[in-house]
Amino acid sequence: MTEHPPPTDAGLSDAPRDPRHALRLAYGLGAVKVIFMLALFRMLAAPFTKDFFGEALLPMPTWEWSLCSLSPLALLYAARRRADWAMLAGERFFLKIILTFYLLWALPFAVLQGEWVLWIAVAVALAGFAGMYRLNRRETVPAR
Repeated sequence: MTEHPPPTDAGLSDAPRDPRHALRLAYGLGAVKVIFMLALFRMLAAPFTKDFFGEALLPMPTWEWSLCSLSPLALLYAARRRADWAMLAGERFFLKIILTFYLLWALPFAVLQGEWVLWIAVAVALAGFAGMYRLNRRETVPAR
């Protein structure tokens, strides 16, 4: 009989991935950055149209903000292996900034204006922070 390696934490092994996976992670990181820039543009579009045209042609973002906040969480899920998480070492601070921005914009509008759909963005941002904490913690603990 052949020996099988011990099971790891739900696919979180250190097994090397193929080079195409590293390229997919790089594209995923780029997509997160582009989506964040589009979310910022969308957020600023409402006040911008009010300043230039005298009336807000677009309402403040709600459901699209929650949808955009899913992108960092999807990247964290894709980079859940130690080797993948190590590849994103230089971008972790930027991911924290993105998650913080989504959280700090969504939370006041969810609480003060009663936009229930923004609670999704709040929950996703908090889940992203929890995921980053878990992945950072796993990186410091030696592999079994």
